[in-house]
Amino acid sequence: MRLLVLIFALFLSACGKESLVQTKSYVFGTLVDISIYGETEDKAHEVTSHILQDFQRLHRQYHAWQSDSELSTLNKRFAAGKTPVEMSPELTQMLTQAQTLSKQSQGLFNPAIGGLISIWGFQRDEFTPVEINDMAIQKLVQANPQMSDIVIKNNTAYSTNSTVKLDLGGYAKGYALDLAITELQKQGVKNALVNIGGNIIALGKHGDKPWRVGIQHPREPKPMATLDLPSGWAVGTSGDYQRYFEQAGKRYCHIIDPRNGYPALGTQAVTVLIAPSPQAGVLSDVASKPIFLSAPDQRALAAKAMGVEHYLVVDAESNIRLSASMSGRVHWLTKPEKITVQ
Repeated sequence: MRLLVLIFALFLSACGKESLVQTKSYVFGTLVDISIYGETEDKAHEVTSHILQDFQRLHRQYHAWQSDSELSTLNKRFAAGKTPVEMSPELTQMLTQAQTLSKQSQGLFNPAIGGLISIWGFQRDEFTPVEINDMAIQKLVQANPQMSDIVIKNNTAYSTNSTVKLDLGGYAKGYALDLAITELQKQGVKNALVNIGGNIIALGKHGDKPWRVGIQHPREPKPMATLDLPSGWAVGTSGDYQRYFEQAGKRYCHIIDPRNGYPALGTQAVTVLIAPSPQAGVLSDVASKPIFLSAPDQRALAAKAMGVEHYLVVDAESNIRLSASMSGRVHWLTKPEKITVQ
């Protein structure tokens, strides 16, 4: 997901250990912003450079549609038959974790539907209207590619379903956040904020205050609220307002419902706030999708299934519904007219 959550109030102070060093780059098809507070400029740049190099490696290695990536090679072999394919230990770990999370979401988080994502034109850098091929969509839905179709053993994998085509776009940014936090801690950095296209994780503080981020308004070019992120907490948003196209007056977003093969309707945005854990970054990326795809009366259950206590939903009519725990953490910039606490 592209920029969904905006960093607030990041200012360079005088010098020395009170400085904030902020570095921006473009990876995973989105803006990456790494802010390090309280370190020398040289150390901040050195650590940031290493993290960004790792991000670029992840992007190249697990790109969903570049023909020379490890993921694309794996997808070709899945389509060709059931012969086990060797994988890197890292990809083995990623797919094993993604399988667990897909099962936890009852299949609503489903990286195996890369074929559907491609049909809708979202495996490219720019999003323009496509001819909607209902027959091809229904054929793939009936084939029912699932993460459970992938058999993983001893760093090898094969698929029992030839239509499985992996796209880790709803997972990789979160995985990268967790790697970044591990590296920052390894290098002795105590205060940092890492933002990958709106998936954000905090380490330490910004001076004597928590890091503060903003929640983007899905229909206006401004934030609608802010959140304070204590150390180790992560936040992520899924929305219909960055990766989408319009056709015949209808908006088609990149979040595809694997149950029917069509872009999700009924939701503009979902923001989740994730407590510290070794996979807080991954959950910030993954957990919003099942909530986004669920019917209004099922969202709380979807959040619970993913272990998410703090969430906020903006529905198709711009009504806001949020969990009780989230309502105590959101600071509204302009309080909406319609808010329901669930």
